[in-house]
Amino acid sequence: MANLSTSKNIAVGSMEETQIEDGFFVLKFQNETDEVQCIIRKIDSSFIQFHYCIKGAAKFNFNSSSYAFDVAEDYSLLLYNPQRDLPINLELQPKSWMVSLLISIQKFHSLFSKEAELIHFLNEENKDKKYYDNKPISPAKAVVLNQIMHQNLHSSIEKLYLTAKSYELLSLYFNRSKETDIEQCPFLVDEQNVLKIKEAKDIIIARMAEPPGLQELANEVGLTLKKLKDGFKQIYGDSVFSFLFDYKMEYARKLLETNLYNINEIALKVGYSTASHFIAAFKKKYGTTPKKYIQ
Repeated sequence: MANLSTSKNIAVGSMEETQIEDGFFVLKFQNETDEVQCIIRKIDSSFIQFHYCIKGAAKFNFNSSSYAFDVAEDYSLLLYNPQRDLPINLELQPKSWMVSLLISIQKFHSLFSKEAELIHFLNEENKDKKYYDNKPISPAKAVVLNQIMHQNLHSSIEKLYLTAKSYELLSLYFNRSKETDIEQCPFLVDEQNVLKIKEAKDIIIARMAEPPGLQELANEVGLTLKKLKDGFKQIYGDSVFSFLFDYKMEYARKLLETNLYNINEIALKVGYSTASHFIAAFKKKYGTTPKKYIQ
């Protein structure tokens, strides 16, 4: 499988790819720019693709853009075609996030060999036919996807965590019971609650330089303070301001890599009134100063 390439005119967009096992890859895409981000990656016909749009929108182009699949926010796309290659030719819209799982058919069959007849595109009648599926992301899957997107673990266990969460995501995708969401967290069964938590996350990101206080944020999205704190922790795996700190540091790191801004400018963009406070925060997060990081 070839390396992924992205367009070079992106200031703050980012992509991470992790091979968690032979024949199993996790891709994370973030486009924080105001431009469409184009991503191309070769994938042969031996892979099944799962694409989850967490935020924004995306379009997958195929056959020299003669046809395309649009994926809206909170929807997933499954692509399976053992007869031809389906390389990724993705147009990721501004302010959009995606998580993708790429798993070889051989690996997939090893996981579901006993249940193949229950997964209709794996049964004897259909296993050699193409299959595409576009459906909403359930609250339970949304929780796992955001945990994958925003995990902040030590590098020594990051791969183990991604492996576990990727298997959990596959399990939820093919789970036939409707009870899983309830078991995850009763509060999150209500799709409106999930949307309010996501709105809270979008607010603190948009106003990262001067974020609202917790009570103000709770009032703004229409939740009690306790529900905001508990729901945010459940979906994003961290407290509101710990999440915001990590986001600000990652945003600052991407700005540093552009070489377009000095330390003072970046400090102001992420909400630090003095460069010294920003430098201390950056060192706390990454173990080095911004200047040394650039070098």
